[in-house]
Order: sequence, then C-alpha cells, then structure tokens
Amino acid sequence: MTTLTPVQASPPTTAPVELDLDARMALTLAEMDGRCTTAVMAVDINSAHIAVEIPEITAPVPLTPTLAPSPYSTPIAGLLHRARNRIEADGWCTGALRDEQGARCLIGAIRIEASSRGQADDACVLLLDAIRRDFPTAETVPSWNDNQRDPRLPARYLDRAAQLAHARNL
Repeated sequence: MTTLTPVQASPPTTAPVELDLDARMALTLAEMDGRCTTAVMAVDINSAHIAVEIPEITAPVPLTPTLAPSPYSTPIAGLLHRARNRIEADGWCTGALRDEQGARCLIGAIRIEASSRGQADDACVLLLDAIRRDFPTAETVPSWNDNQRDPRLPARYLDRAAQLAHARNL
C-alpha cells in the first residue's frame, strides 16, 4: 500500500511593490525628520552644561567727521585750505563777514584763519585772481560771493586759489 503524503502548498509569492517617486520621497522625508530630531536632541544634551554669557551691548561712540588735513606746505595755500574747511564746518553766508549762526563769507573765513592782516590780504588777492580767470567781470571777492546761491562754487574757488598759491609757491 502506498501512502500519499500531503503536498504542502507553498506560500504564495508576492512580487515586491514598486513605489512611485512621491512615495519614495515621503519615506525619505520621514527618515530624515527622525535623524534631524535625534541630532538636535544630541546637541541639546551635549551642550546643556555650557554656560552662555550674554555680553553687555553698548551703543558705539558716534564718529564726528574730521576736516581734511592741508595737503599744501606753503602758507597762503594752507590758509586758503583752512578757510575752505572753516566754511564747511561753520557754514557759508552772503552779505556779511559772519551771520548770527556763525556762518562766514569767503573774506570772513580767510580773515579768521589768517595769522596776520597782510596774510589775509595776500590770500584775498590770490582768490580774486582765481575767480577772475572764469569770471572776468568780478569786481571784488565780496561782490562775487554775494552773487552766489550756495557754498559749492565759493568752496571750489577756495580750492582753486589754494592750488594757484601752491603752484606759485606762496
């Protein structure tokens, strides 16, 4: 007699599921979130003993602009450069040597910076010479100064006169 042994059925084999791009991205994102959370917790635990001192914050010292140093070695050129700096610092005016706020005209700036009346006169003559190169009808420095609208042109001619004085070694 022959006995038959029952044949065991093999479990059904399933083909691996093929995931689309969105599913793979979602799984990767979940795995990365877990890793990042673990890393953040490790940093928190490893750095918990470090005492952090917050430095005192103070406002910086405000810087005040400084006037340009004189590039000229001759006395009249240096005087004209200082007069230009004076107008930049104190302001420029017309109609008077000095106004109520302290602003000065060209002659007033030259006189306040000059070491003598003769040096101021020499600087004014040179300034008028520089002005007359471009404005031949200018009669005097004060009349030319009073005809200007803003300090840009007077400051420019103080620079030109300083360059002229330097070229003439005055």
